[in-house]
Amino acid sequence: MMGSLTHIGMKDHDAMNKAIPLAPAAALSRLSMQVEGMTCASCVARVEKAIARVPGVQSASVNLATERADVAFTGPADAEAVAAAVGKAGYAARTIPTDAAPETDDGARDAQARALRRDLILAAVLTAPLFVLEMGGHLVPAWHHLIGSTIGIQASWYLQFVLATAVLAGPGWRFFAKGLPALVRGAPDMNALVAVGTLAAWTYSTVATFAPSLLPAGSTHVYFEAAAVIVTLILAGRLLEAGARGRTNLAVRRLIGLRPATARLIREGVPV
Repeated sequence: MMGSLTHIGMKDHDAMNKAIPLAPAAALSRLSMQVEGMTCASCVARVEKAIARVPGVQSASVNLATERADVAFTGPADAEAVAAAVGKAGYAARTIPTDAAPETDDGARDAQARALRRDLILAAVLTAPLFVLEMGGHLVPAWHHLIGSTIGIQASWYLQFVLATAVLAGPGWRFFAKGLPALVRGAPDMNALVAVGTLAAWTYSTVATFAPSLLPAGSTHVYFEAAAVIVTLILAGRLLEAGARGRTNLAVRRLIGLRPATARLIREGVPV
């Protein structure tokens, strides 16, 4: 009796397996996008989080060096939704082939490098006399007395104000154009850090120069040179980074160029 019931149960189990086939695993669709505007690791994390929130995204991997995002979907790829999410995060994205090599638009990269180099030179030219005016007296006390006995300390502060304002409004404007909107969105990045730091130094120094009575006694000091030096050094770092990124892309493209265009299959010693 028990044997008959067991046999019947096995038959029923086989029938259920035939009646309800297991659903196949959903095929993944993949999407690659070129992302512009990233400057640091926090930018990478922010872009990845923005893409991960898009419905249907299973995983997202963003590379700062190649400025590329590789996205896997559990269903059909939605390039427009990803681009919109990246744009909302403060960056620009466009679709590229998934097997594409890193960007080969050397002309655009060269133009960006030239713009950085131009801004760096201008910032350095404006920062050098500003730094000497303010910090020269700390290195050579006689210089401080010379400034005081010739143009005067107050006139020196006026001149520093002009030079620092030119640095922040010219070569340093890129940090404010990107950093302040990122701060408003509640997603500060390196640009926001530079913008807030330099703006704080410039604002305090401006008040000390033109409205010293608003500050406590003994605290009327200026830090114009700090704001200008920060901008100049960050621009120098960005220029070095752009050069390294360009060399990285070139190396990756050369590696991809070594990939064979065709493959030959051999079975049991016989080419197929």
